[in-house]
Amino acid sequence: MTTPNRTAAGRAHLTIAEVCAELGVARSTFYDWRAAKKAPRCIKLPNGDIRIRRPTSKPGSAAWRMPREQLGR
Repeated sequence: MTTPNRTAAGRAHLTIAEVCAELGVARSTFYDWRAAKKAPRCIKLPNGDIRIRRPTSKPGSAAWRMPREQLGR
């Protein structure tokens, strides 16, 4: 059985690249947020990849903007 190809907009878990694209920030900024414990909650997969749970709200909402505003970026 094959899994349907889903776009990033339809998935509950995103890659770091997808999150950075939605937020309009550099990957290094996301890692700065993560080091400061200000990034959205991450899930580490068994293969070492990281996924970020999509907030129930839309990108650009307070749930996505919070780290950027807290770090003054």
